[in-house]
Amino acid sequence: MRRFAGSCRFVYNKGLALQKERYERGEKKLGYAELCKMLTEWRNSAETAWLADAPVHPLQQALKDLERAYSNFFAKRADFPRFKKKGQRDSFRYPDPKQIKLDQGNSRIFLPKLGWLRYRNSREVLGTVRNVTVSQSCGKWFVSIQTEREVEQPVPQAATAVGIDMGVIRFATLSDGTFYAPLNSFKRHETALRKAQQAMSRKTKFSNNWKKAKARVQRIHSRIGNARRDFLHKTSTAISQNHAMVCIEDLQVRNMSRSAAGTTEQPGRNVRAKSGLNKSILDQGWFEFRRQLDYKLAWQGGWLVAVPPQNTSRSCPCCGHVSADNRQTQARFECVECGFEENADVVGAINVLRAGHARFACEVSDAVGSPAAGTHRSDSGAALSRP
Repeated sequence: MRRFAGSCRFVYNKGLALQKERYERGEKKLGYAELCKMLTEWRNSAETAWLADAPVHPLQQALKDLERAYSNFFAKRADFPRFKKKGQRDSFRYPDPKQIKLDQGNSRIFLPKLGWLRYRNSREVLGTVRNVTVSQSCGKWFVSIQTEREVEQPVPQAATAVGIDMGVIRFATLSDGTFYAPLNSFKRHETALRKAQQAMSRKTKFSNNWKKAKARVQRIHSRIGNARRDFLHKTSTAISQNHAMVCIEDLQVRNMSRSAAGTTEQPGRNVRAKSGLNKSILDQGWFEFRRQLDYKLAWQGGWLVAVPPQNTSRSCPCCGHVSADNRQTQARFECVECGFEENADVVGAINVLRAGHARFACEVSDAVGSPAAGTHRSDSGAALSRP
């Protein structure tokens, strides 16, 4: 499996290098069909004859990924494709379901040039198998089976709407007053990670001891990511199952966590404090939480509505007065106009819910009044079906 993943990485990098050379010479880029012809030449060449040991379909899929990356770059959806490195997201994909055999009763799967492989069945595979991806992470191999099946249009079991205010002290505060405390996965393992990285820096690079130290660092990083994903999945599942509509702030996490160091000519201020805040923001996983809420609400038949975050924590939900003086401290809100008092995060969640109701009503009215048939998609990706 390591050899197959390495062959796919080699084909991707060789194709990318060829495309870059043609681009620098002002020539037209090669399409997927032309790259596949080049792949046949590489497999038959004496220098790269070892490529024939790997199945051809995963190699072709690597070229298809390269073609997609190039298309995204020219469409300004992504940065320019980068070369793949060994040990980072090693994987290969089988696209032909006719070559794949799945035996769920015995927890095994048949893959070309690998034979029958045992796997730990984490969940039941439903539907018709379309493709299989084998990937490596932190010394462990995983198989991801993509299937196709028809499902009925879901109807939300819950009938309530809720607003969510994201934060660092409180991970998520709901408009009904409940909140979820942050996990701070990175902070919990920060000391162990620092010691492991220091030990790795003292080893001779690429020596056996260095490889052992590197594997130790990777295990800690994997533990941090697994704990964070588990927390986000449990929280997003609980919220999506108990509410039909969830309103959330449209936070620009990349801008919020940008470094404040500045430049040599114009150095930043409070760099150390901003660095600690950035680390705390990134430790929460706000974007991943929103992504999970989006598709889980769609599974339940609900909607996710994203609203602008401006003044959500400065507006009084009682009288509507907007002022920076309303937020006395990080946790205390007191309106200077009417005297309304409440937790600042709860106030933000209430304002997010109200803004979400207004935005959702506008989207529904636009969908009803639109002459085009079909569905209308909101900013969050949830389809609003026309009555």
